[in-house]
Amino acid sequence: MSTTRKVEIFSAGCPACQEAIDLVNKIACPSCDVTVLDMKATAVANRAKSLGIRSVPAIIIDGKLADCCSGQAISEAALRAEGIGQPIP
Repeated sequence: MSTTRKVEIFSAGCPACQEAIDLVNKIACPSCDVTVLDMKATAVANRAKSLGIRSVPAIIIDGKLADCCSGQAISEAALRAEGIGQPIP
């Protein structure tokens, strides 16, 4: 079992993306390995497409698109429900 939760934030550098980045960083715990990926980079955009990302900001948690990023607003409650901010035992 992994000792970290891999959290990837796909961002285009817009204010909405920055808000999502700030929220994730605010609630992340030592078990969360947070990375921000720039959608302006071709490799990042291609990876986003392969993951089914159709809009940004988008958050991938351990390789899976967070439910809150599937047409809903990103919220602290939804991110916490998916494990962000909760230590991995």
